[in-house]
Amino acid sequence: MTTAAPTVERIRELVGAEVHDLIAIRRDLHAHPELGYEEVRTSGVVRRELAAAGVEFVEGMAGGTGVLGHLPGGAAKATGLRADMDALPIVEQTGLPYASTTPGRMHACGHDGHTTILIGAARVLAKLAQDRPLPRPVSFVFQPAEEGGAGGRRMVEDGCLDGSRLGPPVDMMFGLHGWPQIGLGVVSTRVGPMLAAADMFDITVHGGGAHAAYPHEGRDPIVAASAIISALQQIASRNVNPLDSVVVSITQFHSGTAHNIIPTAATLAGTVRTLQPETQKLAHQRLHEIAEHVATAHGCRAEVDYQFEYPVTVNAPEAVAVFESIARDTLGGERVQPLTLPVMGGEDFSFYGQVVPACFFALGLRPPGVPHMPHLHQPTFNFNDDAIATGVEMFCRLATRED
Repeated sequence: MTTAAPTVERIRELVGAEVHDLIAIRRDLHAHPELGYEEVRTSGVVRRELAAAGVEFVEGMAGGTGVLGHLPGGAAKATGLRADMDALPIVEQTGLPYASTTPGRMHACGHDGHTTILIGAARVLAKLAQDRPLPRPVSFVFQPAEEGGAGGRRMVEDGCLDGSRLGPPVDMMFGLHGWPQIGLGVVSTRVGPMLAAADMFDITVHGGGAHAAYPHEGRDPIVAASAIISALQQIASRNVNPLDSVVVSITQFHSGTAHNIIPTAATLAGTVRTLQPETQKLAHQRLHEIAEHVATAHGCRAEVDYQFEYPVTVNAPEAVAVFESIARDTLGGERVQPLTLPVMGGEDFSFYGQVVPACFFALGLRPPGVPHMPHLHQPTFNFNDDAIATGVEMFCRLATRED
């Protein structure tokens, strides 16, 4: 039997038939959020849906909850499609009837929508494969722990791209992210750096405890840590070219046990975001130097634990060219907008792009006539169900291209 790409109309017809069920799945996932590497129920939903669609899969990847699905096709290598499954430790404030039923957990980054879209793509592509063989194999990568757990790296290490677990090797990878700043029905991407490298650090400042009434008898780690916080901002303002990008954010400051005690230690934690390897190296060096020497100047000692986490998410020119051509043909040129500048958020989709040409793209969520909607990682965020059809259609068109 010959293989051929299905028509836009046929894909759109099948997507439309799935949307009602997919919205129910998305809202079920939203009501039952799970943190990274704990996505047991979510992984079960994915496996259930793949099995029902007749999609072969392997489970237990990336520490236990990752799932890799596969549909055969006519080419020697596969197209990879990825979704992340984990939620965040945030108390939901949406008031929705399907709001989180797990205290302190919510899908505030839209991974419930991403997972649902990839389930939808698997269901539609499986039906297309019943009509005639797909032009190329498709690998469905459902990964855990995007939110700081590097689940993407573990999926790669477990063989989701190299053909060692299921199906042939992947030769091009695509992923999407819901984007509240972009209008509904619009997609956007760019060649080169799209999202920043995201590193983490912990700084422990050791001082000398004392009675709060006699500060001269101690070495105050709180004062030293406060000075470190201020001095670290010089990395961006005085060490890096103003036309380059670096963000140093202190997100935690812990110290002390009582009102009248100067403690013996203070701890800081935060992130460094960069777009260039040289800038990342410089920020790493300067963070160590500033923390250690400022602490010394205050009679204290600083220990720095710097963790290189997610690399820059780099979109390959050839993958972006494929995406933009398919997007214009599918959605129309007016709904394909360039992402002018990179975003300083981090993404572990970057690990796939280190192995094969990859394109990560933004999927617009903002409803028509609404000037702004809650942003990602806010307790009032909710993935827009009206974006599901566009996401599924784009994944299906990318997977069935004939080039």
